[in-house]
Amino acid sequence: MDSILLIIKSIILGIVEGITEFLPVSSTGHMVVFENLMGFKGDNPAYVEMYTYVIQLGAILAVVILYWKKIKETLVDFLPHKVGYEKSGFKFWLMIFIACIPGVICQLLLGDLADKYLFTPVSVAMTLFLGGVWMIYAENKFRNKSPRSSGLSVTAKQALIIGTFQCLAIIPGMSRSASTIIGGWLSGLSTIAAAEFSFFLAIPVMVGMSALEILKIGGVASLTSIEIISLVVGFLVSFLVALIVVNKFILYLKKKPMRIFAVYRMIFAIVVLLAGFLGIFH
Repeated sequence: MDSILLIIKSIILGIVEGITEFLPVSSTGHMVVFENLMGFKGDNPAYVEMYTYVIQLGAILAVVILYWKKIKETLVDFLPHKVGYEKSGFKFWLMIFIACIPGVICQLLLGDLADKYLFTPVSVAMTLFLGGVWMIYAENKFRNKSPRSSGLSVTAKQALIIGTFQCLAIIPGMSRSASTIIGGWLSGLSTIAAAEFSFFLAIPVMVGMSALEILKIGGVASLTSIEIISLVVGFLVSFLVALIVVNKFILYLKKKPMRIFAVYRMIFAIVVLLAGFLGIFH
């Protein structure tokens, strides 16, 4: 029965991760809340910690597949002498590298503090609510002023601005997607370009972080066979759900504002705060 329950928890969390990873609603915040509600933190600590990073890789794989054509083009046309610097894959991945720098520095300096003090449902709820207010303000002020642009034509200055905003994602509940899209607006990108650059940026950032954390934990050596099966199930569920969600998200952004996600964040935050007040969380 415990094995079945673990698989059910894994499926639920895989769905949560797949839905929220690339939406501006904070996947980390949602995982903190749902893991707490299901008592997931009470299981093997090494497994629980590894689980979050493994299913993130499932969501990343979905982006790689959905954007494989564009990724392949940057690799085929990588060298500047073939197509020119501006259209080269070298320039594009250099911008991704530049955008990663602020986040790496921030994680090294503040990551442990965030892990220690901010990974609670109440803290997440407060950040979700304030982040929702910020999203509405930023969209009203900057979205309509953003010119049409491509996520493949980001400049070094734009990459640095987006990367700096990505640092806010160290706070669970803030959302890496929301932070980078707002950074994209401020740097002059269109919503679609900002969202797509956010997707590309997530590939090295999350693969690197997940790999480091899994190695730090010690790999799968300490896990039982059912825990390993649960990791595989969560990975696959997250991957399949993210495949659907990312595509739908881009189609939505082409026609409608992000305000609905901000409103959702605020409503979800209020529900979480009420649940905390009632003593529902472990």
